[in-house]
Amino acid sequence: MLPAELARQIKLLEIRTCRIVDEVTGGAYRSAFKGSGIEFDEVREYTQEDDVRDIDWNVSARMGTPYVKKFVEERELTVMLLVDVSASGAFGSAEKSKRRIAAELAALIAFSAFRTGDKVGLMMFSDQIELYLPPKSGRQHSLRLIREMLAYQPKSNGTNLNLALKETAQLMKKKGVVFLLSDLLSEVDFEKELRLLNSRQDVIAVEFTDPIEQSWPVDFAIDLEDSETGESFSFTGGNQEVSLLNKQLNNLAIKKREICKRCQVDLIQLSSTDDVLKKVIDFFGRRQRRLTR
Repeated sequence: MLPAELARQIKLLEIRTCRIVDEVTGGAYRSAFKGSGIEFDEVREYTQEDDVRDIDWNVSARMGTPYVKKFVEERELTVMLLVDVSASGAFGSAEKSKRRIAAELAALIAFSAFRTGDKVGLMMFSDQIELYLPPKSGRQHSLRLIREMLAYQPKSNGTNLNLALKETAQLMKKKGVVFLLSDLLSEVDFEKELRLLNSRQDVIAVEFTDPIEQSWPVDFAIDLEDSETGESFSFTGGNQEVSLLNKQLNNLAIKKREICKRCQVDLIQLSSTDDVLKKVIDFFGRRQRRLTR
């Protein structure tokens, strides 16, 4: 039986999310990923109404007349939530931690998928695969995903993005949509695996940050411990030290944006103080306009 507080959180999240999906994001969600999955329909003789780019030259050569290969959009979409549950996600200097924001976004995506009859799966990872729930459709499955997002206690503190990206590439046989929910803080370069996964799937990276990770306050002296490695160090908070740290943080943010750009992966950047709904709706709108063009 679920603890009363956890059950209450899940119920509130479901009510809020489903209202948002029904009122705002339902149609935008589906249209933003139109064409992500296609399946073969037929090969038939070319007509003047067909696009010459659809001509199947191999079949045409054998038959001695132009033939086109036609595809149709799959009615059912497969969505995978690839969620980073390493220790850095538990950090939060504001009202919510990065992991809580990730849970709210995952709920929005899961119930959007539920409302449109799509399948959604969940992979939670640290420096190992912590939990995998295969894609399914339905309300009860969506609720289980949210429950795991809110209640799961990771076995490890570290991060291995490459492992999660590789496992996802192996598990998803058909083209679908992958939401990578992470702060993208990794000691190991993950660009190669991200590019490879995006060549097979439609990958959207959602980077979670905290305000203090974007601009460190001046005169804020503190003893710190890396939540993933356990390494301790002191920070005096002087002007010169803060200036150097902020420069490093800005360079790191630029590096992550450039990796996604080179891999042609859409990136949503979410701070723990952001309005998740507004950011996601803006993203859906940009995707929809780009697909229309």
